Amino acid sequence: MSPLATHVAVVDDDVSVCRALTRLLSASSFDVTTFSSARDFLKSLKTRKPDCLVVDLHMPDLTGFDLQRHLNRTGIAIPTVIITAFNEPGLRERCQSAGAIAFLLKPFDGTELLDIVSTATKNIEKQA
Repeated sequence: MSPLATHVAVVDDDVSVCRALTRLLSASSFDVTTFSSARDFLKSLKTRKPDCLVVDLHMPDLTGFDLQRHLNRTGIAIPTVIITAFNEPGLRERCQSAGAIAFLLKPFDGTELLDIVSTATKNIEKQA
């Protein structure tokens, strides 16, 4: 992967989801790093901040929503896409009010995710 490739972090406790998203995003020339927990992702920020974050909402310990709120509180701005298999009333609005740029229900259309990530990282790619 080129050092100038747009870096996307995927945080999901389901290994098969991480694998599928890695294949999808890598096929579109994104540099992808996966994490099985939000805490592991937060530790990685000491060495590398991604250009975009795709995070599962329902994970043990620290949820995707908790992660988004933590990033907001600490002033770490990363365009974040929240993904979930649960369509609970008001959840989309709650996540977007916390700063998520998109909320996708699993299973989602891969093209839709690619469009969202591409749009979110467009300015970064122009600067590279």
